[in-house]
Amino acid sequence: MLAIGAELALPDWYSGTGGVAQTVWNLQHGFGPAAGIKDYDLVYFDPANLSVEPERQVEEEVAGRLSGRGTVVDVKNQARVHLWYEQRFGPHVEPFTSTEEAIATWPTTASSVGVRRDSGGFAVWAPFGLTDLMGMVVRPNKARVTRDIYEEKASRWAARWPRLQVVPW
Repeated sequence: MLAIGAELALPDWYSGTGGVAQTVWNLQHGFGPAAGIKDYDLVYFDPANLSVEPERQVEEEVAGRLSGRGTVVDVKNQARVHLWYEQRFGPHVEPFTSTEEAIATWPTTASSVGVRRDSGGFAVWAPFGLTDLMGMVVRPNKARVTRDIYEEKASRWAARWPRLQVVPW
């Protein structure tokens, strides 16, 4: 995923959320790196084009490159989240100004991590640090997530990775 993201050179892109956290937890539990991961997120920020079509095109491109691996990719332009978030999740959200700002609102502190390859190696954006991720702590990031969504996600994750420490809402 990181190699593909780098080749596509999307603006302000990262691979993130569950694909990062769950890979780390898989390795810490002795599972294969991709075990049980339902999808990988590729996010970018392009305020110049807020239509859904570019997202679909990137998703098709990535899916084609990963063909045969059973990998599902969810591509989202973080500049357009405000256009669909309310309909899908309920609360109204203001437009983001960057991918980094968006990552800071993801549901848990451990999954609020973006990683990308660049010319200098790897870039990591972790607004809450990496302590919770590496320590297998699931803590709510109440910037945007609802209690119900957090508790469902935390419960599902705890069943999959039993050594996780889930912090109550």
